[in-house]
Amino acid sequence: MVFTVLVTLFSEMQKLLSGIVLIFSLLFLTLAQAGNSTPSILVLGDSLSAAYNIPVEQSWPNLFSNNIRARYPETRVTNASISGETTFGGAKRLPQLLERIQPSHLIIELGGNDGLRGLKFSQSRENLNRMLTLALEQNVSVLLIGVDLPPNLGPAYNLRFQQIFESLSETHDIDYLAHFLDGVAADKPEFMQADGIHPTALAQPILADKVFSAMLEMLGK
Repeated sequence: MVFTVLVTLFSEMQKLLSGIVLIFSLLFLTLAQAGNSTPSILVLGDSLSAAYNIPVEQSWPNLFSNNIRARYPETRVTNASISGETTFGGAKRLPQLLERIQPSHLIIELGGNDGLRGLKFSQSRENLNRMLTLALEQNVSVLLIGVDLPPNLGPAYNLRFQQIFESLSETHDIDYLAHFLDGVAADKPEFMQADGIHPTALAQPILADKVFSAMLEMLGK
């Protein structure tokens, strides 16, 4: 009788200990997942994102970083943009950037220099496709930014250029911010530098707000 009671008590203790272990395991997993959910955002762009001819602290990536960190304090934003960068250069640099930074989100703002230099649309499309495919294969969420070219290149050329971004965003089912410079270019002279291509410091908060809104939608999914 005593032996039976002891066996029963031992069995119940084993169940209790197993339950405690399970609870702590789930708690640890939850905490680990919470730590991994902190956004790490990589910005890969050209001079529009590289503080061209303006102070870095006034650039849209820096303002965007301030905005997103106000909502998600632990967020890391790395701006790897380079003036003059093309989609080819971005595609070449991206593998190493993904390995080093290991972002959860990638913002691609590239292609403008391709259009200005008259590079083949097929090349731009292939380079962008390579970047999107690589990022998505590594479970990195992507925001693709579409940039309009100067009007002197003609509406037909600009339309074909925009279709590259629209098509890729649909094919890969990613977030797409079209017409990045709407409300800036050709709207107010003080928003554009003398070259007619690069926004001034006054325009940067508008661009930052656009990206911030798009990123909040991504993070809310």
